[in-house]
Order: sequence, then structure tokens, then C-alpha cells
Amino acid sequence: MLNKYITLFVFLLLFHTDMVRGQENGIREAWVDSVFHSLTDEERIAQLMVVRANDPGKDYFASVEKFISRYNIGGVCFFRNHPHHQAETTNRWQQLAKTPLLVSIDAEWGLGMRLDSTTAFPYQMTLGAIRDNGLIYQMGAIIAMHCQRMGIHMNFAPVVDINSNPGNPVIGMRSFGQNRENVMLKGIAYMQGLQEHGIIATAKHFPGHGDTDTDSHKTLPVVPHTKERLDSLELYPFRHMIRHGLGGIMIAHLYIPAYEKDPGLASTLSPEIVDGLLRNELGFDGLIVTDALDMKGVTKHHKPGVIGVKALQAGNDILLLPADVPVAIKKIRQAVENGELAEDVINQRCRKVLRYKYDAGLATRKHIRTDHLIEDLNDSRAKMLKRKLYESSLTLLRNEYELIPLVHPDTLRIAYVSVGASLENDHFAKTLQLYGRIASFAFERNDGKKDITALLKNLEPYNLVIIGVRNTNMFAYDDYGITQADWVLVNKIAAAKKTILNLFASPYSLVNLDKPTLPDGLVVSYQDEPLAGEIAAELIFGGVGAQGKLPVGIHGLFKEGDGLETMPLRLCFTEPGALGIQDKYIRIADSIAMAGIRLKAYPGCQVLAAKDGKVFYHKAFGYHTYEKEREVRPADLYDLASITKIAATTLALMDLYGKGMIDIDQRLSKYLPFLGYTDKKDIIIRELLAHQSRLQAWIPYFRYTVHDTVRNSIYADEPGEDFPVRVAEGMYIRKNYFRGIFDSIRFSGLRENNQYKYSDLGFYMLKESMESILNLPFEKFVEQEYYGPMGLPALGYLPLKRFPRENIAPTEDDRIFRKQLLQGDVHDQGAAMLGGVSGHAGLFSNAFDLAAIMQMFLQGGEYGGRLYIKKEVLEEFTKTQFPLNLNRRGIGFDKPLLEYEEDGPTCKSASPQSFGHSGFTGTYAWADPANGLVYIFLSNSIHPDGSNRKLVELNIRTSLHQMFYDALIDTR
Repeated sequence: MLNKYITLFVFLLLFHTDMVRGQENGIREAWVDSVFHSLTDEERIAQLMVVRANDPGKDYFASVEKFISRYNIGGVCFFRNHPHHQAETTNRWQQLAKTPLLVSIDAEWGLGMRLDSTTAFPYQMTLGAIRDNGLIYQMGAIIAMHCQRMGIHMNFAPVVDINSNPGNPVIGMRSFGQNRENVMLKGIAYMQGLQEHGIIATAKHFPGHGDTDTDSHKTLPVVPHTKERLDSLELYPFRHMIRHGLGGIMIAHLYIPAYEKDPGLASTLSPEIVDGLLRNELGFDGLIVTDALDMKGVTKHHKPGVIGVKALQAGNDILLLPADVPVAIKKIRQAVENGELAEDVINQRCRKVLRYKYDAGLATRKHIRTDHLIEDLNDSRAKMLKRKLYESSLTLLRNEYELIPLVHPDTLRIAYVSVGASLENDHFAKTLQLYGRIASFAFERNDGKKDITALLKNLEPYNLVIIGVRNTNMFAYDDYGITQADWVLVNKIAAAKKTILNLFASPYSLVNLDKPTLPDGLVVSYQDEPLAGEIAAELIFGGVGAQGKLPVGIHGLFKEGDGLETMPLRLCFTEPGALGIQDKYIRIADSIAMAGIRLKAYPGCQVLAAKDGKVFYHKAFGYHTYEKEREVRPADLYDLASITKIAATTLALMDLYGKGMIDIDQRLSKYLPFLGYTDKKDIIIRELLAHQSRLQAWIPYFRYTVHDTVRNSIYADEPGEDFPVRVAEGMYIRKNYFRGIFDSIRFSGLRENNQYKYSDLGFYMLKESMESILNLPFEKFVEQEYYGPMGLPALGYLPLKRFPRENIAPTEDDRIFRKQLLQGDVHDQGAAMLGGVSGHAGLFSNAFDLAAIMQMFLQGGEYGGRLYIKKEVLEEFTKTQFPLNLNRRGIGFDKPLLEYEEDGPTCKSASPQSFGHSGFTGTYAWADPANGLVYIFLSNSIHPDGSNRKLVELNIRTSLHQMFYDALIDTR
């Protein structure tokens, strides 16, 4: 009985669906009839024409308006221009048109192919390397939404030519590859993404342009294959797409002797191919569109007016870009009148075009809004998907000895060589330098043999060379823009050095590699695109894993489908939208950071936020100084001040504690015997690290040295045997003066109670105690054990030994002690008097390196495939130690207040599990295990005046922090 009811329900549902569909068809046919009967014979012919709106990069043709007014043409096809101009022109033309225009565009990789300031997705060859076809569908959907926003109804995409000829001059990178299954599946995914979001997809170039060695823009290519070969390969994607409801097909200008006997008759004009093969044999009933009728593939053998007649006789529905519209209309009318072309053919195809116009929504005229147009065409979904597409496409073809990812960067002396381009705006180089200490060189296109010799000499000290082949193009006839000199250099480096080659070009160009000396690591990034460069650098250092598969075979080297896989190890970058973060929060973050600059809380800053190891916000704002002479860059260094306490001292203590080399529940005097006869002898390290060991807050050592009567006995203008320690530029302190500093601590008075009191003094001594245990300078120890192995090129002490001064944000213009603007020398006076290295201050870093340290803490002490701190030790150090003493602190780490206060050290949403530290210079670093958030804020708020407290008063650091919590809570 139940089955009966189910059957009845299904029947009624289908009946209702058919009724609704019937009603919709009735409405559509009524509109089609109404429009059709309003047209003259000439206008019905004109409805079959889609005319060229402009030449690429040029203004729109004035003749188009005449064609709209005089002939009532069917549609227009736009080429490169600006979105606002195109939108305004579309509005004007649609208003002028008697019958709404079918607007089309050739946007194979998105509107960015034709419109500036819009999203350009990867080329189809790049997409061919991706295994997840769901991403291709998403791309089609977003391109459709962008088309809808621009008033476009038809996209001449996807290209489903199977590129079986490596020398193909016109398809190549426009193809998904040489595997028919891969091309077919990706073609269907792209098509469905377009059509399910209201845009007519037009697969091209039927019956297959993939195995040609000439360009149909310039001549008529010949495809000499048998019908059996064409059926099994070239036609394969088209057949399957037709079965899946393909809306349109573009016919190529090819000569195919297997179907057409006339050697001068392009497939576009061949009844055997259009009507016979496509319409009858394959059963395609969608829109059949010619390729551009102004191309030499057809104009070489036929005159413009004749071409239009022959195209309609062959079975095409739409004549795309006729060379001479008035002549074409005239010749077609004459052909109808003299019986060469049946009038019914014109009428049927006109009705067909009108039906597609109705389905595209053209029964109702719509005005394109130009407000927020650029923002809408570069929305977060598009940015997120674009990154994901490039990330999924990168193809690792060689990885000798599992070189990639670089797990042990501290064992490598790395050089980077940009082949084909300068280092300016090299996003690959800039991202590589975030992950490692790398020397960079450039070999530009006009460099010659002498330059190769000089460059090879410069590379001698390095044991790994990363090569980026850049400034390339997509054209096989131009060797993809790569010269023979470029390949000579690549092969010479690979023969002499351990080498990683990253090819930002077609994989076909790899045939130029010397087979006996292939690079140890080989990555294909397919395109010289900034985002591809950034992600390729992440891949090499393990920010992302390799996933792509080669979409074409490379003769004698690699097979189609080759591609090794790797796993991610380090921080990587992502788009906020990938985490569900709405654009409004990114705008709020930008505005908060900029407000601080406007209110002169700081001249510039770096801000970074990461969720679960994925950096979704990493920006630099403002300038190094208020004079605005040097913009802040993401790689620039800032004085971290007291963040040194967790990023150096506590880090090392956790490691030594986990290894049993130091016991934090022992007296500090056990490791520093000189404290044994003072009132500091009973200080327990755990209590010291939690700032409740009764130590004074600080001691102004420098004040005792600034008087003219003593200054010259303590400082010298030049370094020497008696004055070896640098304090600042042109200022060197007497050797062994550090003993006086430690005596000041040793004999300073203790406070009366052990209530929480923030103090630097204990961290001076902790650094000394570790050096006595390790018998190694502290700055060398943290570099060798942590910063080097983790691949943190910016983080460390004494930055002027590693970086140019201009890469470091200046701090205070010190008028009292050092009498100079401090830039690269530590701001803290005590640390400066110790030569720039102390346990409480002295570290410099950029936001990215500091984020890696905080991420390592979040990951239980592991980073980059190596364990640095035991997880249980980290958990112990990052928890509140003495809550009963109303002390929020962990061991070395700052923590949220036990009860939140508006002006406290953290934002309201920071969990009790969270930890971090701030710095007097205007810095802040925080991590939260509760939601995986790492937040870094670096500024030089004390420039030029150390008394500037606006950063604290305005709560900018914690306001930004709270905004990132809000963004992660309010995900879509």
C-alpha cells in the first residue's frame, strides 16, 4: 500500500513539474513570437550576428551604435577595456536596441582575460594539473556571477581542445591538456559552473584545434587525421559535454579532409562538419557559433559577404564578428531572394537565438549598476578560489633525496637566481625570503655569456640554488619567452650545484633541460603570475604541499599524470574567505591600523593574524618615520623589546628544562653562584619567571654613565681592545662593564612582599645562567637551536650584522643617553649596554618570523617537521602559575587577567588558555589554543619620542586582536 502512495506522489509531482515547465515554455514562446513578428526580414538576419565591440585595449567602435540602430543586430562581443566603461556602454547600447542584445565575451580564464581590474583565474593548462574538478566548477560559477554583474550572457569558454601537439601555436596553455578524460571532465565542470549560474557556455574549437601547427588567425590549419582518430580523441570531450546539456559550441576554422573535400573550405563553412557531424551525428541542438569571421582562416579563401552566407548554409546559428556587417546582411538577403538560402533557415535560427535571449533573462531589460563594480568583480570568493587553484596546480616533478620541502634550512647556504627578469616585484623571491636567509641574483634577458660566467662565480659559496624562470609567455612560437641563453644558464647551474628549478611557464619548455643533469628539485608553476610565485615559495619551504599532476607529457622526460606529493610543514598563506571571514572585518582591521597612523600612535606597523597555521591577514602599513621616506614592507624588522622574554629566554628555558639541564623549581643561585651570598640566593626560577620574586622593576644603569665627568671613561667613539662592545652608532662601552650591571642587580634591594610586580631584572640573570650551562653565547645558541632550523631569517639579535639598516624600523631619537636616532641598535638601555644581547630585550623580527615562533608554541613545540619543545613542558609554562596570589602570569608568558578589565593586557575574547607578551617599543604577540589564533602587531610607537603613549591609550593592539576574534566567530 505504501508503495502505491509513493508511486502516486511521484506521478503527481512529475505532472506538476511538467505543467509548470509547460507554462514557462508557453510564456517563453509567446515572447519569442511577439519579438519575432516585430522584426523585418533584414532584422531577422541581423539577429544572427554578434559584432566586435572594440579592438583589444581600444575604445568602442562608433559603428556598433549604427548597426544597433540601423540593423537591430543580435549581439556584441567585448574585448579588453575597463569594467566601468564596458558597463556604461552596455547600458547605452541596450537602451538603444529595439531587441535586447546578447552580450558575449571571450573570457576563458575569467573577466581578467579581457577587462582590467578584474579577476584573472589560471590558464586552462594550469587547471589541467588540478585533481579536484569541483574547483573547476566553482571557477565556472564565479566567472558566471562576474559575467552577470557585467550584463554578459554568453562566455566563449571552455576550450576543450585536446592539446596533443606540443608545438601548437594557438591552443597550448589554453587547453586542459592531452588526456581526453581530463579535458572532458574539466570541460563539463567548467560548463556546469557557468550554465547553472545563468551564463551560456560555448565549448570550443569544434571539432578540435589541439593538433595543429599553424594559427587559424593567420591561415587555415589542416587536421589530417582519420574519422576514427577524430572520433576517439578530438570529438570525445564535445560528445560528452553535449550529453550533459552544453548550451553552445564554437566551430573552428580548420581544414579536415576526413570530412571535407574542398581544401579551401574551413570547417566553419562546411555543411558536412556543422550540419552533418555536429548537428546530426552528435545530436547537438544548442547554439552553434562560428569562430571569428574576420580571421584569415576563412577570409583567406572567401570574401566577407560570401562567408556569412556559407556559414549559415553550413548550419551555424550565430555569425561571430563578421568583417563587414552591411555587406554580410546584403549578401544573405540576396541569397534568400535567389533561393541559395531558405528563408525558413533564417526564421528558425532567429527564433532559436530569441529563445536563448529569453533564457538569459533578456525579456526584462536590466540596468548594470556601476557602484562597487570593481569590488564585486574582485570579491573574496574569487580571491580565495584563485589561491586554491594555483595551490592545487603546482606540480613537483623531481624531488631527489626528498629535498622539498626544505626541512633543514640551517644546513643550507641558499642562493636564488631570477632567470629572465629583474628582482623588482619578484613575488617568488620575496616569499622565499620570508622563509629563509637567501642571497638573490638576477639574469635578465639581455644578459650574455660574460654575465653567465660572472654569475656562476658568485654562486660558488652556496650549496643550494633555487632558480625561478620568469618573464615568460604562453606562446610556443616564441619559445614561451625563454631564450637559449636562459636554458644554458639553468643547465650549467644544475650541473654544478644542488638545484631547485621552479618553472613559471608551459611545461612543454622543459624539453630544453639537459637530461643527464636534471635539477634535483623541479616544480612547474605554469604561469609567471605573482600569486603562483608566492605559493611556489611556500611549497619549497613546506607551507603548502605539492598536489598537481602534469597535464601533458614531455618527450623523453616526464609522462602525462606525473607529479609527486608532499605534506605541509610550516605557516602558509590563505585568503580570509577560506576561513569564512567576511570582507567587512578585513576592512575594519585595515581602518584600525590606519587610524593609529593618522592619530600618530606610530608611523607604521605590521599586522599578522593566522588561524590553525594559515595566515589570513599579513599587511604592512605606513612608513618607518613620519617623514614618509620609506614605506613599511612585510620583511622589515622591528625591535621586539620585551617579547624577547618569550621568543628567546623562555623558549630556551623550556627546551633546557625539558632536557633536564635546568630545573625551574630550583634556586637561581644554583646556576649563578655569585648570588649565593646575597639576598637573591633563595629566588626560585619559577617565581622569577612569573614576576613574583620580589625583584625591583628595573634599574636605570645608563643614568650613572651620562654625566660628562664619567662618560669619557666608560664610552669610546670607536671600537677597540678596551671598548669592544657596541652600544649604538659611534658609541662603544668599556669591556667588562657588564659586571657592574650585574652587581647592580645583585646588590639591589628586594621588595617587601612577593606580590606580582613586572621586572626585567630576573631575565638578565636567566640569560647569564643559561650561558654558563651551555658555554655558548646566548645569541648563537638561539640561532643554532631554533631560529636557523625553523627557517626564520629575520628573527634574532644584532640585526645590523645581518640586514641593511634601511630594512629596520627606527625607534627613539634618544636625546639623553645615546644622542642619536636608534635604528638597528636595541632601544632598551640595559640591553644596549650589554652589547645588544640580553634575556629581557634585544630581539628584532618581522611579523612572519615571530608568528612562526607563536605557531610552534601552539603546535605543542613542533614546527617544520621538527620538535623543539616537549608538549607537556609548553603546557606547564603557558598556564597561570599563581592565581591564588592574584598573579595572572605563566612561566615567562603573559596571560589574560583573571577577571577581564577594559585596559588589561588582552582583548575580551582572549581565552584563559591564551598566552603571549607585549613590548615597550609598540609590539605584541599572542596565541590562543582555544581557537588556533596567532596575532602579531609590530610597530615603532616610541618613534621619535619614547614618551608617546597613544598606542596604549587608544588600545589599538587589543582592538585589532578583538576584531580578529570577532571575525572568526562571525563566519559564514
